[in-house]
Amino acid sequence: MDGGGTYNPRTVEEVFRDFKGRRAGMIKALTTDVDEFFQQCDPEKENLCLYGFPSEQWEVNLPAEEVPPELPEPALGINFARDGMQEKDWLSLVAVHSDAWLLAVAFYFGARFGFDKNDRKRLFSMINDLPTIFEVVTGTAKKQVKEKSSVSNHSSNKSKPNSKPRGSESQGKYSKGQPKEEEEGLDEEDEEEHGETLCGACGENYASDEFWICCDICEKWFHGKCVKITPARAEHIKQYKCPSCSNKRARP
Repeated sequence: MDGGGTYNPRTVEEVFRDFKGRRAGMIKALTTDVDEFFQQCDPEKENLCLYGFPSEQWEVNLPAEEVPPELPEPALGINFARDGMQEKDWLSLVAVHSDAWLLAVAFYFGARFGFDKNDRKRLFSMINDLPTIFEVVTGTAKKQVKEKSSVSNHSSNKSKPNSKPRGSESQGKYSKGQPKEEEEGLDEEDEEEHGETLCGACGENYASDEFWICCDICEKWFHGKCVKITPARAEHIKQYKCPSCSNKRARP
């Protein structure tokens, strides 16, 4: 497997980097790559696990044969429940177990390499600043940010980072990130208002110098690079559907 055996992070920063990479891979599996993930979790196969790797890749595979394994193992048999419950509930269940596994791996490294109380506290604080996979997959993180925003800003405008570029009201909701000169005075205010908005694919925060696009179905925001949408392409999209919404269809 592409993962744990050859890479051993030894400092708090390295363990956190490892955590972020594995987390990003698992979020991809449950959001932008959800259709492929669904197909790979065949209930007819043996016990399967979802692995995330530091390289931000994911893999559905059988558990490690060695006992005890070199790293803590993810939840076993995620494929068996796939067809026995609503897809969103199944994905949420996998997300919860994925969060637990990520913490187990991070603190396994901490124990193995002798992190003291302050190191463990700092590692947990860094991890806790990120939304969980469950919060990203269910949209809970976005709702929390929206609630905070509504308290500080009573505007009924549903727009997001830097609003829509002028003259594009009939197009899909998106933000080029770089405001026009006449809008530069609003940049600092927008950054403060939207700084905690999270990408529905990678879970990272909004940054004003990045291109974002909003799904017109689930209303989640995404980095253009995460969903392979460029500003030029967005100009011609009347209604944008994210990969998850595009892949939603009746399952056999």
